Amino acid sequence: MIDVLVVEDDFMVARIHRGFVDGVEGFRVVGSANCGEQALSAAAELQPDLVLLDLYLPDMFGLDVIPRLRTAAQDCDVLVISAAREAEAVRGAVRQGVVDYLLKPFDADDLKHRLERYSARRGNLHAATVSGQADVDRALGRVAAPTVTPTLPKGMSVETAELVQRALRAADGTLSAAECATRVGISRVSARRYLEYLSVTGQAVVTLRYGQTGRPERRYHWHT
Repeated sequence: MIDVLVVEDDFMVARIHRGFVDGVEGFRVVGSANCGEQALSAAAELQPDLVLLDLYLPDMFGLDVIPRLRTAAQDCDVLVISAAREAEAVRGAVRQGVVDYLLKPFDADDLKHRLERYSARRGNLHAATVSGQADVDRALGRVAAPTVTPTLPKGMSVETAELVQRALRAADGTLSAAECATRVGISRVSARRYLEYLSVTGQAVVTLRYGQTGRPERRYHWHT
């Protein structure tokens, strides 16, 4: 069981986050805090494995909580949940070694996906020693690429990109551009453009399906 501390200054939002976390198998919320100082005290008392950290706290900026956790020898990971879209905030989170960065607003499935990914990566280092470079690479992957939507090319919308992302995550296997277009309700050309963009940014993986004649079909699946 992975113990989670929710740090959020809005009481109602904190309750929603608690409900989201408790709905994910293998996770439980052991406490909450509404400011930075309270988060530090709660972490010392509850010893959580993971902190869901808002950045806009009433007493300090959320990223300033992280080095104080480390100074206090709190061995917990941090997943940022924030409306902060400033590039400097994202870069600061990366430098602080957060396991992920989730932009508000989001739904239960968005958080569930990231928690399950964190759980899988965390499990890679349960052994006292690693068996090889692959284990090291998998473990480092948890801090190398927090999920933040990059600036989209001209003519592409965040809303449509999110719909395509959700279609990929929900797919049982791979999707073609035509299949994705049908699920999302956009043209095949538009679906192909968004899918290729997700591939270029590392959020989707492309495979080729070869038929008897013609060009191979490009198939896409979400990069987990």
